[in-house]
Amino acid sequence: MIGSVQRALRLLEAVGAHRDGAPAKQLAREAGLPLPTAYHLLRTLTHEGYLRRENGVFLFGAAAENLTAAPAARSRPGPVSVADSLDRWRDVIGAPVYCAVYCDGEIELIAVADAPDTPAVEEWASFRETAHAHAIGQCLLAQLDERAREDHLDRHPVRPLTRYSVRDRATLLERLRTLRRGEPVIERQEYALGTVCAAIPVTAGATIAAMAISVPLDREDRLLPAVEQLRGEVASLLRSFVFSISI
Repeated sequence: MIGSVQRALRLLEAVGAHRDGAPAKQLAREAGLPLPTAYHLLRTLTHEGYLRRENGVFLFGAAAENLTAAPAARSRPGPVSVADSLDRWRDVIGAPVYCAVYCDGEIELIAVADAPDTPAVEEWASFRETAHAHAIGQCLLAQLDERAREDHLDRHPVRPLTRYSVRDRATLLERLRTLRRGEPVIERQEYALGTVCAAIPVTAGATIAAMAISVPLDREDRLLPAVEQLRGEVASLLRSFVFSISI
């Protein structure tokens, strides 16, 4: 028997037991695997399309669904999606990479690439409801028109999450108004203590999107060089005309 195949199958079975998906730690526990092993297998299964990651949980991907689909109904190859590139960018940059969009009035985190030695920020407070407190959310809010931004903040009021968080709506709006077009949005310990983040806007058709990275506070000197590296990687991919963001 090939052990790695067996372990991957145990993970797929664990994913199948959760209709709404489950996070890596839970899947590792249910499959009886060490977390680093589970991370590597989950990354491979995601890269191959058998799984997809949404809002911090893993679900079956198109490749897994194709296993039971009729031949005529199977998915055909399409443009390179953002998820196909995040793993490579994480490895090149040496930091977790996030992608989010603003869709139907809400923040949607559609993909995250991390690893045991470069873990993503834990979603301890809903990313959707706390856009004011993290870089990727602020970057998306900055791209909205005034009416859409006010509507969002009516539904998700500004509230400080840490002692470094923006304190009120007026302060947040002033910060967003002073951002120069295309510049990175920097957030220092506003969402999670000990973590600093930077986000950049992404133009992909009519989609309002952003990408971000995070680094530990003691590596803050890496933040700006890393986000500029991410900007270059994204720009290169956009120029290839084979890029799509799936919502």
